Amino acid sequence: MKKIQLLIASALLSVTTSFGQQKSWTADNGNGTFTNPLFYDEFSDPDIIRVNDTFYLVGTTMHCNPGLVVLESKDLVNWDFCSYAFDRIDIDDPRFRLEDGKEAYGQGIWAPCIRYHDGTFYIFSNINGIGMQVYTASDPKGPWKHYSLGGWIHDLSVLFDNGRIYAIHGYDEVHCIEIKPDFSGYVDGSDRCIIPAGNAMGEGHHAYKIDGKYYIISADYSPMGRMMCARADRLEGPYETRVISCRETLGTEHSTWATDIPMDGAMPEPGKWRLKTGKPNADNMGCATLHQGGIVQLENGDWWGFSMLDFLAVGRTTCLSPVTWVDGWPYFGLPGNLGRTPRTWLKPQVNATVKPHAPYTRSDNFDSGRLQPVWQWNHLPDDSQWSLRKGRLRLNSLPAKNLYWAKNTLTQRGIGPVSVATVTLDASKMKKGDVAGLGLLNIPYEWIGIEVKDNGPVISFYDLGTDTTIEQPLEKPELHLRITGDFEHEWAQFSYSTDGQSFNDIGGRMVIPYQTKTFQGARYALFAFNRLLSKGGYAEFDNFTVDEPLADRSGNIPFGKTITISNLANGHRLVAHRRKMVLSAWQGDKDFDSVNTRFRVHDRGNGKVVLEAVNGNGFMTVAGLGLSGDLRLSATETDDCLFMWQDMLHGQCMLLSLKTNRYVGIDPASGEIYGADWPGTSASRLGGTVFQWEDSEL
Repeated sequence: MKKIQLLIASALLSVTTSFGQQKSWTADNGNGTFTNPLFYDEFSDPDIIRVNDTFYLVGTTMHCNPGLVVLESKDLVNWDFCSYAFDRIDIDDPRFRLEDGKEAYGQGIWAPCIRYHDGTFYIFSNINGIGMQVYTASDPKGPWKHYSLGGWIHDLSVLFDNGRIYAIHGYDEVHCIEIKPDFSGYVDGSDRCIIPAGNAMGEGHHAYKIDGKYYIISADYSPMGRMMCARADRLEGPYETRVISCRETLGTEHSTWATDIPMDGAMPEPGKWRLKTGKPNADNMGCATLHQGGIVQLENGDWWGFSMLDFLAVGRTTCLSPVTWVDGWPYFGLPGNLGRTPRTWLKPQVNATVKPHAPYTRSDNFDSGRLQPVWQWNHLPDDSQWSLRKGRLRLNSLPAKNLYWAKNTLTQRGIGPVSVATVTLDASKMKKGDVAGLGLLNIPYEWIGIEVKDNGPVISFYDLGTDTTIEQPLEKPELHLRITGDFEHEWAQFSYSTDGQSFNDIGGRMVIPYQTKTFQGARYALFAFNRLLSKGGYAEFDNFTVDEPLADRSGNIPFGKTITISNLANGHRLVAHRRKMVLSAWQGDKDFDSVNTRFRVHDRGNGKVVLEAVNGNGFMTVAGLGLSGDLRLSATETDDCLFMWQDMLHGQCMLLSLKTNRYVGIDPASGEIYGADWPGTSASRLGGTVFQWEDSEL
């Protein structure tokens, strides 16, 4: 933890003042490999298609506006913003306007399906209580035309087949219904069960017709998440089913869950509710494993899988998996290790050469006269009550009881593993009862800002989870606000500065849980409201920056360095033993601090490494099937010495043998010696396959 804090502090000292230039997370490692997740901010319920040489990705946006984001890519790894299917949701419903005591948190538009047919792009999605929505466009950049079909067709996929349009939907019992070609509704009597209950199917379907066969991929979340595939010669079945991905956590624990939150209706008033959280056993993942996704084919014929995984406080985001076909089934994973996904692997083989980059510019000084596409409004804003003026964002203070009900709250997703959001607030035009500032929109929510009291403005902080208010005097109506979010470890710290240089913490570190009320990860929020329920003045925001101190991973593989490698499960170091095997040395063992535990890391390109024992006993190599005792030391370097380094941040890694497509590891409880036959890591990383490396130049 101390190391993380030092990294954050160091990065803050070097924050650039040129907007859009800060390093932001990208999966592309710049060496021919990528590391999951594709995005370290929320991108749930993904669906991907390819049209010619371009891939298109859509995902859930819930109650946020604009909504139904479309990204585009040439290589499946680096993505660019393309469009939103709508700027403002075209639904006349008070829930989306935060009116009449109603709200749409977690009840907006979700689980979209994107398709391309006969020159037209289609997005199909559902709104709870309203039904299926369809958006069509000849150009994925828009404009998009909207149809509302109604019904209760959710978590769906769509097939254009033999001149007809079919929606695949349902949980466990999978149904198919035909959609009218003019999108005026559904064909009467067409809904039918095509896979009866009891065939291990789940929800979130992705349907395909491949080489004349019908495939339906779905996620079954109970009792532990996994991905299923059904296959048939005819759309109506009969289908047989297989598991194609399971147990994959990528070494990410289950998040802390906020419990006892009302799922329907509004949250209780502050002071009448106390946060209750629970943290499952580290390796008990439930539905938080790799799940809900599909497959896409490259121009060269290769197939890749995509799905989402819960990444703690940032929420659910998208991962990419190589696909291996066996006996006509598309398994996520590599030959010899089916069902498991590498955290780091070779990029898809496409014709395009793409420079590593992030999909969004997250910082915004509001000088361009338009908001960056990364911004979304919490519910529908009142567009007459906000503006961009002279390089500032102006938010009028509208009546609201608290941040939960504040209109015109502008948000963007919190990005991990660690990010630091800073903004300048001018409160000189705020009136009595006005509250404005920087918040972390979640349940619970927290914020820091300026509130105008009877005697003038004060620095104010509020934490819903503990119903804690802190107020401090303020001499001038301008304040610099900051949130440091360690989303990987589920905490945030709020701070403020009067000069923009020296920041003072306020309140303690707060737990950032995940919950299914908003069904989103934590979001940074700029807000203004009047708690006296009158129309107030306005607040102006400037220089919003997001810094990501862990986004630059270029030094995370210790190429050319001499290191020690300790197993995270027991702290024992790998030993290049004189018997030409790789053994363990515990602290206190004569080898623990000797040259025998030193390895030199050689770069072999494309993320591949060779580990050479400094004591001269040879190169770490995999013999035979990689069973326990097959991790050896060879005098000469061969292809059996190649490993794909799996960067897990903070000096942690796994070693994927390119001979077995499995990982170096041990059972820490058994006393066995190392092999290279382990399918992956547990969520806790304590199963014997995750290592901590440290510089150890002798």
